Amino acid sequence: MNHDSLQVAVTGAAGFVGSHLCDALLAQGHRVMALDNLSTGDIGHLDGLLGHKAFTFQRRDVCLEPPRDWGEAQRIFNLACPASPAYYRTAPVDTVLSSVLGLWRLLELSQRTGARLLQTSTSEVYGDAQRHPQREDYWGHVNPNGARSCYDEGKRCGEAMLMAYHQERKVDVRIARIFNTYGPRLRPGDGRVVSNFIVQALQGHDLTVYGDGQQTRSFCYVSDTVKALMLLMGADEIGPVNVGNPGEHTMLALAELVLRLTGSRSRLVFLPLPQDDPRRRCPDIDHARATLGWQPEVSLEDGLSRTIHHFRQLLGQQRVIVA
Repeated sequence: MNHDSLQVAVTGAAGFVGSHLCDALLAQGHRVMALDNLSTGDIGHLDGLLGHKAFTFQRRDVCLEPPRDWGEAQRIFNLACPASPAYYRTAPVDTVLSSVLGLWRLLELSQRTGARLLQTSTSEVYGDAQRHPQREDYWGHVNPNGARSCYDEGKRCGEAMLMAYHQERKVDVRIARIFNTYGPRLRPGDGRVVSNFIVQALQGHDLTVYGDGQQTRSFCYVSDTVKALMLLMGADEIGPVNVGNPGEHTMLALAELVLRLTGSRSRLVFLPLPQDDPRRRCPDIDHARATLGWQPEVSLEDGLSRTIHHFRQLLGQQRVIVA
């Protein structure tokens, strides 16, 4: 995005990535209209923004008609979908509706007003991938009716709908496929491996490793993810564009790094691998490098240290509790 002041709307604004995006937009001088139904978001993430003269917030479900004043929005970032397995597995209907119906509402708004709409899709569209690393031209390997399908297929349908509106009705769209993102404002108990390991380590509990721990993920620090989203919104590229860190780490290696950085003496316990859990996940980001001039800058060790500091404050702890 350029640095001229724009009217920007953000759905899912009280979520983990959404709240960091609002911070960055305001820092660039934009006016932000934020929306979140707070089903998984935390209004506390926006505490520092609620008195800002260029920021407004509405508690509202994106599946409803967007607020009337959103007709003034020149840019819309759609982050309104649960990204936590702990939530979308217990609320699959809400997950599908936010991925499809909520996005349709925003596409209709964009068609009427001419606003550019950026959709945060996900690496989950690749499913339990059979090609590594994953490039944007890979069609994926997804179970259409499995335990994760409400999220995987909801996001895949969302991409199809974005391209249909773009091709038939000339709606200005952007698609970002976000890989595992971590950092401050992750919430305890959200089912994401980084927050799970850190909280367990700080509280002296066993670290729960699923399967044999050899499955891999690639972890991108939240400030790098937000920078990519803002660059894509301002670029001519439609996408999809992978947004993630190409460094690939096993769950065992991540657990050992968390234990070292926290100083915890917690042990590892192994549990069965959940259904359809991907064995490997790693983005090819050549497209993002070429079209956006973007690549991650924050190392995993540095990012984890910042995230651990966040959780120490959140849990009200001055030292590690060991078992």
